Amino acid sequence: MAKCILELNGVRVSFADRLVLDLDHLSVYDGDRIGLIGENGAGKTTLLRVLSGDLTPEAGQVRRLSPVAMIRQQGDSDAGDDAETRAQFQARGARENLSGGEMTRNRIAGALSARAGLLLADEPTTDLDREGLALLRKKLAGFDGAVLLVSHDRALLREICDRIWYLEDGKITVFPGGYDDFMAERLRQRERQAFEYDQYKTEMKRLKDAAQRMTEWASSVKKAPSRMGNSEARLHTHEYTNAVLGLSSAKRKIQNRMEHLEVKEKPRTLPVITMKLGVTHPVEAKNALEFRCAYLQAGGKTLLRDSGFVLPTGSRTAVIGPNGCGKTTLLRTLTGQAGSGVQFRGNTRFNPAVRTGWFDQHHESTLNLDGSVLENIMRESVHPEHFARTVMACLGIRGDDIYKLLSLLSGGERAKTALGKLLLMDCNTLLLDEPTNHLDLFTMEELEKLLAGYGGTLLFVSHDEEFIRKTATRILCFENGSLKTFEGGWEEMKAPRKKDTAEEDRKIAVTKLEMQMAAISARLSSPKKGDRPDLLQEDYMRLAEELRELKNLSGS
Repeated sequence: MAKCILELNGVRVSFADRLVLDLDHLSVYDGDRIGLIGENGAGKTTLLRVLSGDLTPEAGQVRRLSPVAMIRQQGDSDAGDDAETRAQFQARGARENLSGGEMTRNRIAGALSARAGLLLADEPTTDLDREGLALLRKKLAGFDGAVLLVSHDRALLREICDRIWYLEDGKITVFPGGYDDFMAERLRQRERQAFEYDQYKTEMKRLKDAAQRMTEWASSVKKAPSRMGNSEARLHTHEYTNAVLGLSSAKRKIQNRMEHLEVKEKPRTLPVITMKLGVTHPVEAKNALEFRCAYLQAGGKTLLRDSGFVLPTGSRTAVIGPNGCGKTTLLRTLTGQAGSGVQFRGNTRFNPAVRTGWFDQHHESTLNLDGSVLENIMRESVHPEHFARTVMACLGIRGDDIYKLLSLLSGGERAKTALGKLLLMDCNTLLLDEPTNHLDLFTMEELEKLLAGYGGTLLFVSHDEEFIRKTATRILCFENGSLKTFEGGWEEMKAPRKKDTAEEDRKIAVTKLEMQMAAISARLSSPKKGDRPDLLQEDYMRLAEELRELKNLSGS
């Protein structure tokens, strides 16, 4: 039986007047692979800080029966003293002049070097390139201990986690199974909730209608006319009294039934965007941007030389490449915000009709933290407030939350505000640097839909393959100091490599057949005892036919 390595009891954490965590009991066992899921602001990072000991809860206790290490979401981190781990993640240990991905590598290497029994990972894929992500997956899958993972990378959650903790309204619901099992069960629960709500509405309407009919019947029962005789009047009064009492009793039963009918809450549904974003002032030209680069350098390192690309109007282009290759520097150069440490020689030509919007990884500089979400998004919005609220609801900020001050919100909620503000501005070309960082999984899915239907032009940096697949129509890839364009999305980019692999497999098969035929030919020339030349000849002809078919397929 697995050993319990962490136990939580009666933990309560509040910020201002809001109860963030209200947890009765949680346990983590050696070998657990747990995915922690919840909306931005639900308290996922707060829970990890409580479990790690960084934050002391106002009530309750956490028993740590094994050393705990944590990959933090942001901030500087020591790369650790394990030389092998540092080398694997190319962790430089420096704290200056590092890209976002290089800082993430430092944080990962530092946490893994601790050799703890429980690894808490808070968005460990942030800014990681494909090579770093593959190495992280391998390390988490083979980790000797338990892993509690917060991530917006759906592929990583699917591969690593066999149990989900869902954090909502301060409570944890445990779902056995992986991410897809959790999402399927969540959908079933929503469908059941919608069915029960419809049944509740139908029954409530039936009871209200019945109560109304009782009222109408009671008012239609007449008292005895004044000219009626005494005996007739007594009989009529008796009948009238019985009718009224009967109707009153029936009405009370209906009202009692209404009062005791279990209330079913209306399931939360997202509003539908009926207006296309990014088309207030469309660009009529073929290309929104043309970029030519003689060289692009940063910190003495040459990032690009003799390269360039065009950005077709209405396209959605993802920029990919390894950490430190220059993706963020490229976008900053295009927006004129490269900084003094960057040297660029070339030409950037936006079409005169282009109106750019820029989402920086450090997006908080574009926000007023002393203002509300609504004040921030409406400051430069070209859309009415009701439409702006619809966009923000799709991004996960609903109802009265739109009046909250940004200073009180989580990093993910601030990112949603910055994205919403950008989508509502008078822009027709968006440049986005890692727009999914710090977003919860549910918001990512809605952002995918918003961007896939965006009427303007997109150029964005992302390391999330699923997000790229669902959003991009083109790929711009950094390769050895140059830019390579793949028309079509992620699958089209991967297709040539699949074709090359198939061709390589055919070449290997041809070589094997030729070697087998050479061996049979040698035996036909000098038969050994027991050889049957007729059977050897049949084998030779069969292999020759296979070889001919393979060569026809490869065109050789």
